[in-house]
Amino acid sequence: MKVIGARRGRTISVVAMLLGGTLVAGCTSTGSVGGSGGSSGGSSSSSGGSSGSGSLPSGKFTSLQGFDSQQVSWGACTSEPADDPSADLSAFQCGTVVVPLDYTAPTGKDVTLALVKWPAADQANKLGSLFTNPGGPGASGVDFVEESKSEFDGALHAHYDIIGFDPRGLGRSDAITCLDDKTQDKLYEQDPPKDAAARAAKAEQDSKTLAAACEKKSGALLPYVGSKYVAQDMDLMRQVLGDKKLNYLGISYGTYIGSVYAEEFPANVGHMVLDGAVDPNADQLEADVQQQVGFEKSLEKFAGDCVTNYASQCPLSGSPTAAAQQLGHFIDGLQDHPLPSGDPNRPLDQTLGWTGVIIGLYGDVGSDWWKYLREGLTKAMKNGDGSELLAGADQYNGRDPEGHYSTEQNGLIAVRCADFTTPTPSASEVQTAYSQLKSGASILNSNLAPADLAQPMCANWPFQTQEKPHQIKAQGSDTILVIGTTDDPATPYQNAVNLANGFANARLLTRVGTGHAAFGSGNQCAASAMEAYLVSGTLPPQGERCTA
Repeated sequence: MKVIGARRGRTISVVAMLLGGTLVAGCTSTGSVGGSGGSSGGSSSSSGGSSGSGSLPSGKFTSLQGFDSQQVSWGACTSEPADDPSADLSAFQCGTVVVPLDYTAPTGKDVTLALVKWPAADQANKLGSLFTNPGGPGASGVDFVEESKSEFDGALHAHYDIIGFDPRGLGRSDAITCLDDKTQDKLYEQDPPKDAAARAAKAEQDSKTLAAACEKKSGALLPYVGSKYVAQDMDLMRQVLGDKKLNYLGISYGTYIGSVYAEEFPANVGHMVLDGAVDPNADQLEADVQQQVGFEKSLEKFAGDCVTNYASQCPLSGSPTAAAQQLGHFIDGLQDHPLPSGDPNRPLDQTLGWTGVIIGLYGDVGSDWWKYLREGLTKAMKNGDGSELLAGADQYNGRDPEGHYSTEQNGLIAVRCADFTTPTPSASEVQTAYSQLKSGASILNSNLAPADLAQPMCANWPFQTQEKPHQIKAQGSDTILVIGTTDDPATPYQNAVNLANGFANARLLTRVGTGHAAFGSGNQCAASAMEAYLVSGTLPPQGERCTA
């Protein structure tokens, strides 16, 4: 089946796990399944920059003031979003903005950023621009806007030019490149060894291979893709587009970018909504553990919904707990008995199977994502056909039907390694994380060993950042609306509580439900609250909880 909607990045990254990480913040409850692949990588369009960093130009402007005063030459958008290649792009305008690679050296190398604009319906009374970022990190903000027309339609589009952009290093902007398509296929389609020592050795070697490839092809760009640079880019784009303050909707990892912007430019914060929050002060290993626990809870809720409400269409049986365990046992069994997928060279193995399951867990009860997962599991478990889950895995990994990969997975690692130090955990920290995962996420971690948690995610990465987790206050900003979902698997609800409590001026809105983030979830209470704040500045009441 095909589920059309807005993509918002990823959670589990195979590459991240190879680098010693586990889960990373990702997309929301709507999306596309059907093998359509990921964001359009370095593909050419009227909104695109160059497809790599080895030959970044220089000398576009001689000062920061020159960058600020540039004009965007808007034109037709000619490259369809990967998840909806039939999308009508006639309403959108695409263009580029040039930013300095290093803001302390504006006469040095330049980076070209791709933008899309859906002009406000009521131009005479528009409030300005509404910048958006869908998260990942690594998801295309251009694709996001082009695929989310129905979500922005109404009061938001009436009052704002809706702006999407691909951050530096990603998508149609000057992008990070690392491994070729065939090498990425091998990376994603080879199950890790069952033996813990062999698994650790392979992870170490694979992480070095990836890091060396990224350094060789994109080394000049890697130190400059962190969220502090993206925040500076957003403030430059704000000035170029003529907005006095930045009005912004950030989802998932886009909340971290928004938080950093508020920290760097508090006086320039306008109406800012951060939905599906990343906690900037979280310990990274603990955050990864809580994310896996969240996905296991969603797995059990999906299994319970499947056997209770869709018994005749569900390949699972028994109690919700037993059904979830049955699902996990089947997917784990694909390591020894992979399923045909329609492509003789790409059977559905354990790694791809779990990836195809995880992407479905972004949804909520009644969502198209859960429908996809029921149908994909039925094909696999009843008919021995792995094609549907493979399509979901490909969409998650950013692989298109021709076998080409987007920049998402490479960008995800590069941004995370630029944003946070990942020190080697102590033996006690490893044991604590191991115990938490075996008790709270045992289905997802049936073969886990403590050694799997001992290697920090960015140990072999060529650029080692000095950025550390910390509380962000953004003293002096306008009120920031933070939204958390009670059973969000990718960004647990406590993240939103912590983020809102850390800000000097914030309001927390709670969406009661499952699935990642409120935007696009169908929760009308949350949608109305976002709209009211972004359009009129009206905040929801203190303690507001949106149940529908």
